[in-house]
Amino acid sequence: MDITFEDFNFPPQLNSALEKMNITTPTPIQIKTYKPILSGRDIMGIAQTGTGKTLAYLLPLVKEYKFSKSHMPKIMILVPTRELVVQVTDILDQLTQFINVRVLGIYGGVNINTQKELIYEGVDILVGTPGRVMDLALNNDLQFKDVKKLVIDEFDEMLSLGFKFQLRNIFSMMNEKRQNILFSATMTDQVDEMLEEYFNRPEEISLARSGTPITKISQKAIPVQNFNTKLNLLVDQLRTEASIEKVLIFANNKKHADIIYEKLEEEFPDEFGVIHSNKSQNFRLRVMESYRKDEIKGIVTTDIMARGLDFPDISHVINFEIPEVPEQYIHRIGRTGRAEKTGIAISYFTEKEEVLLIEIENLMEKETEKLDFPENVKVNQSKMDFEKTVVKMKQITTVKIEEERGAAFHEKKDKNKKVNLGGPTKRKPPKTKTQNRGQLKQNSKKRR
Repeated sequence: MDITFEDFNFPPQLNSALEKMNITTPTPIQIKTYKPILSGRDIMGIAQTGTGKTLAYLLPLVKEYKFSKSHMPKIMILVPTRELVVQVTDILDQLTQFINVRVLGIYGGVNINTQKELIYEGVDILVGTPGRVMDLALNNDLQFKDVKKLVIDEFDEMLSLGFKFQLRNIFSMMNEKRQNILFSATMTDQVDEMLEEYFNRPEEISLARSGTPITKISQKAIPVQNFNTKLNLLVDQLRTEASIEKVLIFANNKKHADIIYEKLEEEFPDEFGVIHSNKSQNFRLRVMESYRKDEIKGIVTTDIMARGLDFPDISHVINFEIPEVPEQYIHRIGRTGRAEKTGIAISYFTEKEEVLLIEIENLMEKETEKLDFPENVKVNQSKMDFEKTVVKMKQITTVKIEEERGAAFHEKKDKNKKVNLGGPTKRKPPKTKTQNRGQLKQNSKKRR
C-alpha cells in the first residue's frame, strides 16, 4: 500500500500548507526518516541529492514544534552556503504559513547589525551558515541554551569547505541535551571522525551507497580537443538540440565560467546567467530567481551550485569541464532528474581529462555512454593560455674546455709572469711574543 502524508498525522495547518505547495506524496527518504526523527534520537541520513531530504527533516520538526516565549532559537539548521540558507528558509516560510513560527535565515556578506536586530525580535527556527552563526554567537548576540534540535545539512560539503573549526566551536557552545539530525550525500573520513567525537551513536538511514548516481539520469560523454572547441560544441548543441529546455553548465573555476558566459551572451543574448563566488549575493539571487521563473534558459556556474539547490524541471546538466573530485560529478548531475523525473547529463572531456572521467566511472561502477564528436562542429586548433604546456628548462652550467690555444690567445707579458709573493705584510717576518717594541723598530730599519 502506498504511503501518503495522511499516514503522518500532520496537524491541519501543515496539511493545508503542503496542499498549497502542491506536495502530495512523500519520497522514500521522507518515509524512512520520519519516525526516527520523531523518536528524538540522533540521526545520520545518507541520501542522494534530489531525493527530498530537506522536507525529510523539516516536516517532523515543524509537526512537533511547540511554542516558546524565548526569543532565542529552539531549532537550528546549519547549511554550507548562502543560497541554501535562502532556499531552506523559503521552504520553511511556506510550511509554516498557517503556524505561529518565527523563521530567520542568516549568512555572511550582509550587514550583521541587521541580523542582530532580527534575532532580538525573536526567532524559533534559525537557518544559517556556520561562519555567520559563530560570529553572532561569539558576540553573545546569538545564544544556544534553548536549542533542542540541531540539523546539519550537506555535512560532507560543510567539512570539505573548511567549516570544521566553526562547527567544533558551535558544538562546544551548545547544550549537550539536544537531538542531532545530520544529512550527507557521501560518507567521508572527516564525517566519521566528527560523528564519533560529537554525536551520540546516530542511527544511520541510508537510501543509497555513497557515490551512487541517480538512475533516472542518462549520462553521456563527448571527446573534445580543447577549450575553444568545447565552446563551439556547446553553442551547436544549444542551437540544434530542442530537448535542451533548461540547463546548468558547470565549469571548474570562476575565470572559465566567465569565458563561457561571455561566449553564450554573444551567441544567445539575455538567455543565460552566470553565478560564482565573485558575484554579489544580490546578483546571484536575481539570476536564480530569473532561472526559477524561466526568464533565462540556463546558468553557467561553478561547483557553488552543485549542492542542495533545488530548481524544478532542469532538463540537462552539461559538464563543460570534468571535475577534479569525482564526488562533485555526482552532485552536479544531481541537479537534473529530480523528484522522480528523468534528466540528461553531458560531459565534454579532453585527452587530459579522460583520467578524471575514468575515476568518476570507477566511483559509480558505471560507464558513461561515449558519443562521437559531431562532424559539423568546427575544431578550433587555437589553445587558451591555461591549456598550453609550459616547459621549464633546466639551468645548464657552461664549462669551457681549452684543448688548444689558438691565435686568439697570446703570451703574457714578462711583468705579468712574475710569481705573486704577496704584499709587504706577507713578506715581513712573523711577530712573536718575545719581540719588544725596540726589536720591531730595529727590524724595520733593516728592511729600509
